[in-house]
Amino acid sequence: MFKKMNAIILLCSICFLSCKEAKKEVTEEKAKPKVSLKNTFKDDFLIGAALNTAQYKELDTVQTNLIESEFNSITPENDMKWEQIHPQKDTYFFDNADAYVAFGQKNKMNIVGHTLLWHSQLAPWVSTIKDIKVLEQEIEKHINTIAGRYKGKIDAWDVVNEALNEDGSPRESHFYKVFKGESYIDLAFSLAAKADPNAELVYNDYNLWKPAKKEGVIRIVKNLQAKGIKIDGVGMQAHWSVEGPSIEDIENSIIAYSELGVKVMFTELDVTALPNPWELDGAAVEQSYERYENDPKMNPYSNGLTEEAKQKIAKRYEDIFNLLLKHKDKVSRVTFWGVNDGQSWLNDWPIKGRTNYPLLFGRDNNPKDVYYNVIGLKNQVK
Repeated sequence: MFKKMNAIILLCSICFLSCKEAKKEVTEEKAKPKVSLKNTFKDDFLIGAALNTAQYKELDTVQTNLIESEFNSITPENDMKWEQIHPQKDTYFFDNADAYVAFGQKNKMNIVGHTLLWHSQLAPWVSTIKDIKVLEQEIEKHINTIAGRYKGKIDAWDVVNEALNEDGSPRESHFYKVFKGESYIDLAFSLAAKADPNAELVYNDYNLWKPAKKEGVIRIVKNLQAKGIKIDGVGMQAHWSVEGPSIEDIENSIIAYSELGVKVMFTELDVTALPNPWELDGAAVEQSYERYENDPKMNPYSNGLTEEAKQKIAKRYEDIFNLLLKHKDKVSRVTFWGVNDGQSWLNDWPIKGRTNYPLLFGRDNNPKDVYYNVIGLKNQVK
Protein backbone atom coordinates (compact mmCIF):
# COMPACT_ATOMS: atom_id res chain seq x y z
CA MET A 1 0.00 0.00 0.00
CA PHE A 2 2.74 2.45 1.02
CA LYS A 3 4.78 1.54 -2.07
CA LYS A 4 1.78 2.30 -4.28
CA MET A 5 1.21 5.65 -2.55
CA ASN A 6 4.87 6.61 -2.91
CA ALA A 7 4.78 5.76 -6.58
CA ILE A 8 1.73 7.96 -7.08
CA ILE A 9 3.34 10.85 -5.19
CA LEU A 10 6.54 10.50 -7.24
CA LEU A 11 4.59 10.46 -10.48
CA CYS A 12 2.62 13.59 -9.49
CA SER A 13 5.85 15.36 -8.55
CA ILE A 14 7.40 14.57 -11.93
CA CYS A 15 4.30 15.81 -13.74
CA PHE A 16 4.26 19.02 -11.66
CA LEU A 17 7.93 19.75 -12.33
CA SER A 18 7.54 18.95 -16.03
CA CYS A 19 4.55 21.29 -16.33
CA LYS A 20 6.41 24.02 -14.44
CA GLU A 21 9.43 23.65 -16.74
CA ALA A 22 7.23 23.72 -19.82
CA LYS A 23 5.49 26.85 -18.56
CA LYS A 24 8.88 28.44 -17.93
CA GLU A 25 9.97 27.66 -21.49
CA VAL A 26 6.77 29.17 -22.93
CA THR A 27 7.23 32.31 -20.79
CA GLU A 28 10.84 32.68 -21.92
CA GLU A 29 9.79 32.21 -25.54
CA LYS A 30 7.18 34.95 -25.19
CA ALA A 31 9.70 37.27 -23.56
CA LYS A 32 12.18 36.84 -26.37
CA PRO A 33 11.83 39.80 -28.78
CA LYS A 34 10.69 39.04 -32.32
CA VAL A 35 13.34 39.26 -35.00
CA SER A 36 12.67 42.48 -36.87
CA LEU A 37 14.50 45.46 -38.29
CA LYS A 38 13.61 47.73 -35.39
CA ASN A 39 14.61 45.15 -32.76
CA THR A 40 17.80 44.21 -34.57
CA PHE A 41 19.03 47.82 -34.74
CA LYS A 42 17.37 49.14 -31.56
CA ASP A 43 20.72 49.99 -29.97
CA ASP A 44 22.05 51.61 -33.14
CA PHE A 45 19.51 53.87 -34.85
CA LEU A 46 15.83 54.22 -35.61
CA ILE A 47 14.46 52.23 -38.54
CA GLY A 48 11.75 54.01 -40.49
CA ALA A 49 9.53 53.78 -43.53
CA ALA A 50 7.67 56.28 -45.68
CA LEU A 51 3.94 55.55 -45.55
CA ASN A 52 1.20 56.31 -48.05
CA THR A 53 -2.32 57.28 -47.03
CA ALA A 54 -3.77 53.76 -47.16
CA GLN A 55 -1.00 52.42 -44.94
CA TYR A 56 -1.40 54.77 -42.00
CA LYS A 57 -5.17 54.53 -42.31
CA GLU A 58 -4.70 50.78 -41.83
CA LEU A 59 -6.68 49.72 -44.90
CA ASP A 60 -4.58 46.57 -45.36
CA THR A 61 -4.18 44.41 -42.24
CA VAL A 62 -1.12 42.60 -43.59
CA GLN A 63 0.72 45.85 -44.27
CA THR A 64 -0.37 47.32 -40.94
CA ASN A 65 1.06 44.34 -39.07
CA LEU A 66 4.26 44.57 -41.12
CA ILE A 67 4.73 48.27 -40.40
CA GLU A 68 4.01 47.90 -36.70
CA SER A 69 6.37 44.95 -36.28
CA GLU A 70 9.33 46.17 -38.37
CA PHE A 71 9.56 49.95 -38.00
CA ASN A 72 9.80 52.43 -35.13
CA SER A 73 9.83 55.61 -37.20
CA ILE A 74 7.50 56.85 -39.94
CA THR A 75 7.48 59.59 -42.59
CA PRO A 76 4.47 60.65 -44.68
CA GLU A 77 5.16 60.04 -48.36
CA ASN A 78 3.06 62.97 -49.64
CA ASP A 79 0.31 64.09 -47.29
CA MET A 80 2.16 66.87 -45.45
CA LYS A 81 3.60 68.56 -48.54
CA TRP A 82 2.31 72.08 -49.20
CA GLU A 83 -0.02 71.24 -52.12
CA GLN A 84 -1.70 68.52 -50.04
CA ILE A 85 -2.02 70.12 -46.63
CA HIS A 86 -2.42 73.80 -47.64
CA PRO A 87 -3.92 73.74 -51.17
CA GLN A 88 -5.52 77.21 -51.07
CA LYS A 89 -4.52 80.43 -49.34
CA ASP A 90 -6.98 80.04 -46.48
CA THR A 91 -7.68 76.33 -46.79
CA TYR A 92 -5.93 73.57 -44.88
CA PHE A 93 -6.60 69.86 -45.22
CA PHE A 94 -5.62 68.11 -42.00
CA ASP A 95 -7.62 64.87 -42.21
CA ASN A 96 -4.78 62.76 -43.60
CA ALA A 97 -2.04 64.40 -41.55
CA ASP A 98 -4.10 63.92 -38.38
CA ALA A 99 -4.59 60.24 -39.19
CA TYR A 100 -0.86 59.86 -39.89
CA VAL A 101 0.13 61.39 -36.55
CA ALA A 102 -2.49 59.34 -34.70
CA PHE A 103 -1.12 56.13 -36.23
CA GLY A 104 2.40 57.00 -35.07
CA GLN A 105 1.24 57.91 -31.58
CA LYS A 106 -0.78 54.73 -31.22
CA ASN A 107 2.29 52.67 -32.05
CA LYS A 108 4.71 54.85 -30.03
CA MET A 109 6.76 55.61 -33.14
CA ASN A 110 9.16 58.41 -33.97
CA ILE A 111 7.01 60.69 -36.15
CA VAL A 112 8.63 62.74 -38.92
CA GLY A 113 6.95 65.73 -40.58
CA HIS A 114 7.79 66.01 -44.28
CA THR A 115 8.17 68.78 -45.42
CA LEU A 116 7.54 72.42 -44.48
CA LEU A 117 9.27 74.19 -47.38
CA TRP A 118 9.98 72.65 -50.80
CA HIS A 119 9.97 74.09 -54.30
CA SER A 120 8.27 70.97 -55.68
CA GLN A 121 4.69 69.83 -54.96
CA LEU A 122 4.05 73.42 -53.97
CA ALA A 123 0.47 74.68 -54.02
CA PRO A 124 0.08 76.72 -57.25
CA TRP A 125 -1.23 79.80 -55.45
CA VAL A 126 2.10 80.22 -53.64
CA SER A 127 3.94 80.52 -56.95
CA THR A 128 1.87 83.59 -57.85
CA ILE A 129 3.28 85.59 -54.93
CA LYS A 130 5.99 87.97 -56.12
CA ASP A 131 6.27 90.34 -53.14
CA ILE A 132 8.79 89.28 -50.49
CA LYS A 133 6.75 90.66 -47.57
CA VAL A 134 3.64 88.80 -48.67
CA LEU A 135 5.59 85.57 -49.16
CA GLU A 136 7.20 85.97 -45.72
CA GLN A 137 3.76 86.33 -44.18
CA GLU A 138 2.43 83.26 -45.97
CA ILE A 139 5.43 81.13 -45.00
CA GLU A 140 5.03 82.27 -41.39
CA LYS A 141 1.33 81.43 -41.43
CA HIS A 142 2.01 78.06 -43.08
CA ILE A 143 4.70 76.95 -40.62
CA ASN A 144 2.99 78.35 -37.52
CA THR A 145 -0.29 76.66 -38.43
CA ILE A 146 1.11 73.24 -39.32
CA ALA A 147 4.05 72.90 -36.93
CA GLY A 148 1.92 74.50 -34.24
CA ARG A 149 -0.94 72.07 -34.76
CA TYR A 150 1.38 69.11 -34.22
CA LYS A 151 3.52 70.64 -31.49
CA GLY A 152 4.69 67.91 -29.14
CA LYS A 153 3.47 65.21 -31.53
CA ILE A 154 5.93 65.49 -34.41
CA ASP A 155 9.42 64.38 -33.34
CA ALA A 156 11.34 65.75 -36.33
CA TRP A 157 10.60 68.14 -39.19
CA ASP A 158 12.21 68.20 -42.62
CA VAL A 159 12.10 71.98 -42.53
CA VAL A 160 13.64 72.77 -45.92
CA ASN A 161 13.91 70.25 -48.73
CA GLU A 162 16.27 70.30 -51.73
CA ALA A 163 17.47 73.91 -51.73
CA LEU A 164 20.73 73.18 -53.58
CA ASN A 165 21.94 72.49 -57.10
CA GLU A 166 24.36 69.64 -57.77
CA ASP A 167 27.36 71.97 -57.60
CA GLY A 168 26.34 73.19 -54.13
CA SER A 169 25.05 76.54 -55.34
CA PRO A 170 21.58 77.73 -54.29
CA ARG A 171 18.69 76.30 -56.29
CA GLU A 172 16.88 79.21 -57.94
CA SER A 173 13.48 78.15 -56.68
CA HIS A 174 10.46 80.42 -56.36
CA PHE A 175 11.46 81.10 -52.74
CA TYR A 176 15.02 81.98 -53.73
CA LYS A 177 13.93 84.33 -56.50
CA VAL A 178 11.42 86.26 -54.40
CA PHE A 179 13.78 86.51 -51.41
CA LYS A 180 16.71 87.24 -53.75
CA GLY A 181 18.84 84.79 -51.81
CA GLU A 182 18.76 82.07 -49.16
CA SER A 183 17.27 84.07 -46.29
CA TYR A 184 14.05 82.06 -46.68
CA ILE A 185 15.98 79.11 -45.19
CA ASP A 186 16.81 81.17 -42.10
CA LEU A 187 13.17 82.21 -41.85
CA ALA A 188 11.84 78.65 -42.13
CA PHE A 189 14.15 77.21 -39.47
CA SER A 190 13.53 80.14 -37.11
CA LEU A 191 9.77 79.79 -37.43
CA ALA A 192 9.87 76.00 -37.00
CA ALA A 193 11.99 76.32 -33.85
CA LYS A 194 9.50 78.75 -32.33
CA ALA A 195 6.45 76.76 -33.37
CA ASP A 196 7.74 73.52 -31.84
CA PRO A 197 10.89 74.00 -29.73
CA ASN A 198 11.29 70.29 -28.94
CA ALA A 199 11.11 68.93 -32.49
CA GLU A 200 14.33 68.05 -34.31
CA LEU A 201 14.86 70.34 -37.30
CA VAL A 202 16.44 68.87 -40.42
CA TYR A 203 17.75 70.02 -43.79
CA ASN A 204 16.94 67.27 -46.32
CA ASP A 205 18.36 66.74 -49.82
CA TYR A 206 19.57 64.17 -52.36
CA ASN A 207 23.10 63.47 -53.65
CA LEU A 208 24.62 64.81 -50.44
CA TRP A 209 27.53 62.43 -50.95
CA LYS A 210 28.82 64.63 -53.78
CA PRO A 211 31.77 66.76 -52.63
CA ALA A 212 30.47 69.99 -54.20
CA LYS A 213 26.93 69.56 -52.91
CA LYS A 214 28.30 68.56 -49.52
CA GLU A 215 30.05 71.93 -49.33
CA GLY A 216 26.73 73.61 -50.04
CA VAL A 217 25.13 71.82 -47.09
CA ILE A 218 28.04 72.70 -44.83
CA ARG A 219 27.57 76.34 -45.86
CA ILE A 220 23.84 76.25 -45.00
CA VAL A 221 24.39 74.59 -41.62
CA LYS A 222 27.23 76.90 -40.62
CA ASN A 223 25.23 79.95 -41.68
CA LEU A 224 22.30 78.91 -39.47
CA GLN A 225 24.59 78.10 -36.55
CA ALA A 226 26.43 81.43 -36.86
CA LYS A 227 23.09 83.23 -36.56
CA GLY A 228 22.03 81.16 -33.56
CA ILE A 229 19.26 79.46 -35.53
CA LYS A 230 18.46 75.91 -34.49
CA ILE A 231 19.30 73.03 -36.85
CA ASP A 232 19.61 69.49 -35.50
CA GLY A 233 20.30 67.27 -38.47
CA VAL A 234 21.17 66.72 -42.10
CA GLY A 235 18.97 64.29 -44.00
CA MET A 236 20.72 62.35 -46.76
CA GLN A 237 17.93 61.03 -48.97
CA ALA A 238 19.89 58.00 -50.23
CA HIS A 239 18.13 57.17 -53.48
CA TRP A 240 20.97 55.01 -54.71
CA SER A 241 21.75 52.25 -57.20
CA VAL A 242 23.74 49.05 -57.08
CA GLU A 243 26.56 50.92 -58.84
CA GLY A 244 26.92 53.99 -56.69
CA PRO A 245 27.69 56.22 -54.96
CA SER A 246 30.84 54.79 -53.47
CA ILE A 247 30.93 53.81 -49.83
CA GLU A 248 33.93 56.13 -49.45
CA ASP A 249 31.95 59.15 -50.64
CA ILE A 250 29.04 58.31 -48.35
CA GLU A 251 31.37 57.86 -45.40
CA ASN A 252 33.15 61.15 -46.05
CA SER A 253 29.79 62.91 -45.99
CA ILE A 254 28.70 61.28 -42.74
CA ILE A 255 31.91 62.41 -41.09
CA ALA A 256 31.74 65.94 -42.51
CA TYR A 257 28.16 66.55 -41.37
CA SER A 258 28.77 65.02 -37.96
CA GLU A 259 31.73 67.34 -37.43
CA LEU A 260 29.25 70.24 -37.66
CA GLY A 261 27.68 68.97 -34.45
CA VAL A 262 24.44 67.78 -36.08
CA LYS A 263 22.91 64.35 -36.44
CA VAL A 264 23.05 62.47 -39.73
CA MET A 265 19.89 60.80 -40.98
CA PHE A 266 19.33 58.62 -44.02
CA THR A 267 15.83 59.71 -44.84
CA GLU A 268 14.71 58.10 -48.12
CA LEU A 269 16.73 54.93 -48.65
CA ASP A 270 16.16 52.66 -51.63
CA VAL A 271 18.47 50.79 -54.01
CA THR A 272 17.63 50.31 -57.69
CA ALA A 273 19.08 47.69 -59.99
CA LEU A 274 17.34 49.11 -63.06
CA PRO A 275 19.21 51.03 -65.76
CA ASN A 276 18.44 54.73 -65.91
CA PRO A 277 18.76 57.24 -68.75
CA TRP A 278 22.34 58.34 -69.06
CA GLU A 279 21.34 61.94 -68.43
CA LEU A 280 19.81 61.03 -65.08
CA ASP A 281 21.54 62.65 -62.12
CA GLY A 282 20.09 62.44 -58.66
CA ALA A 283 16.47 62.31 -57.68
CA ALA A 284 14.75 65.48 -58.87
CA VAL A 285 11.10 64.52 -59.28
CA GLU A 286 10.61 66.97 -62.16
CA GLN A 287 12.86 64.91 -64.41
CA SER A 288 10.87 63.07 -67.09
CA TYR A 289 11.96 60.57 -69.70
CA GLU A 290 8.79 59.61 -71.55
CA ARG A 291 10.73 58.52 -74.62
CA TYR A 292 12.03 55.52 -72.67
CA GLU A 293 8.61 54.21 -71.66
CA ASN A 294 7.87 50.68 -72.94
CA ASP A 295 11.53 50.19 -73.81
CA PRO A 296 12.34 46.62 -72.64
CA LYS A 297 16.02 47.52 -72.24
CA MET A 298 15.03 49.98 -69.53
CA ASN A 299 12.76 47.46 -67.77
CA PRO A 300 14.75 44.20 -67.83
CA TYR A 301 13.18 42.59 -64.73
CA SER A 302 9.47 42.85 -65.46
CA ASN A 303 9.09 39.13 -64.71
CA GLY A 304 11.40 39.06 -61.69
CA LEU A 305 15.02 39.70 -60.76
CA THR A 306 17.78 37.46 -62.01
CA GLU A 307 19.91 35.78 -59.38
CA GLU A 308 22.79 38.06 -60.34
CA ALA A 309 20.65 41.18 -59.81
CA LYS A 310 19.47 39.85 -56.43
CA GLN A 311 23.05 39.34 -55.34
CA LYS A 312 24.03 42.86 -56.41
CA ILE A 313 21.20 44.42 -54.40
CA ALA A 314 22.03 42.24 -51.39
CA LYS A 315 25.71 43.16 -51.54
CA ARG A 316 24.86 46.83 -51.87
CA TYR A 317 22.59 46.82 -48.82
CA GLU A 318 25.17 44.88 -46.82
CA ASP A 319 27.85 47.46 -47.65
CA ILE A 320 25.52 50.34 -46.76
CA PHE A 321 24.43 48.90 -43.42
CA ASN A 322 27.97 47.90 -42.48
CA LEU A 323 28.90 51.55 -42.99
CA LEU A 324 25.92 52.76 -40.96
CA LEU A 325 26.82 50.44 -38.11
CA LYS A 326 30.41 51.65 -38.24
CA HIS A 327 29.12 55.20 -37.71
CA LYS A 328 26.15 54.47 -35.48
CA ASP A 329 27.39 57.15 -33.09
CA LYS A 330 26.70 59.71 -35.83
CA VAL A 331 23.63 58.23 -37.56
CA SER A 332 20.33 58.59 -35.69
CA ARG A 333 17.79 57.28 -38.20
CA VAL A 334 17.56 55.16 -41.34
CA THR A 335 14.26 55.47 -43.22
CA PHE A 336 13.32 53.40 -46.26
CA TRP A 337 11.31 55.27 -48.90
CA GLY A 338 8.40 52.87 -48.85
CA VAL A 339 7.43 49.61 -47.19
CA ASN A 340 7.39 47.16 -50.09
CA ASP A 341 8.53 47.03 -53.71
CA GLY A 342 5.03 47.52 -55.09
CA GLN A 343 4.69 50.85 -53.27
CA SER A 344 8.02 52.29 -54.41
CA TRP A 345 8.00 55.53 -56.38
CA LEU A 346 10.79 54.03 -58.48
CA ASN A 347 8.25 51.92 -60.40
CA ASP A 348 7.20 55.16 -62.11
CA TRP A 349 10.29 57.35 -61.85
CA PRO A 350 12.21 58.39 -63.85
CA ILE A 351 10.40 56.15 -66.36
CA LYS A 352 6.77 55.22 -65.86
CA GLY A 353 5.52 51.66 -65.85
CA ARG A 354 8.66 49.80 -64.82
CA THR A 355 9.03 47.00 -62.27
CA ASN A 356 11.53 47.84 -59.57
CA TYR A 357 12.78 45.96 -56.49
CA PRO A 358 14.48 48.58 -54.30
CA LEU A 359 13.26 47.68 -50.80
CA LEU A 360 13.58 44.81 -48.30
CA PHE A 361 9.98 43.56 -48.64
CA GLY A 362 8.46 42.19 -51.83
CA ARG A 363 5.13 42.99 -53.44
CA ASP A 364 3.60 40.21 -51.35
CA ASN A 365 4.78 42.01 -48.16
CA ASN A 366 7.10 39.13 -47.31
CA PRO A 367 10.75 39.75 -46.44
CA LYS A 368 13.13 39.12 -49.31
CA ASP A 369 16.50 37.39 -49.00
CA VAL A 370 18.16 40.81 -48.74
CA TYR A 371 16.16 41.43 -45.54
CA TYR A 372 17.86 38.47 -43.87
CA ASN A 373 21.23 39.62 -45.21
CA VAL A 374 20.77 42.96 -43.48
CA ILE A 375 19.47 41.40 -40.25
CA GLY A 376 22.39 38.98 -40.25
CA LEU A 377 24.96 41.77 -40.24
CA LYS A 378 24.45 42.32 -36.52
CA ASN A 379 25.80 38.86 -35.82
CA GLN A 380 28.97 39.77 -37.70
CA VAL A 381 29.61 43.15 -36.10
CA LYS A 382 31.54 42.98 -32.83
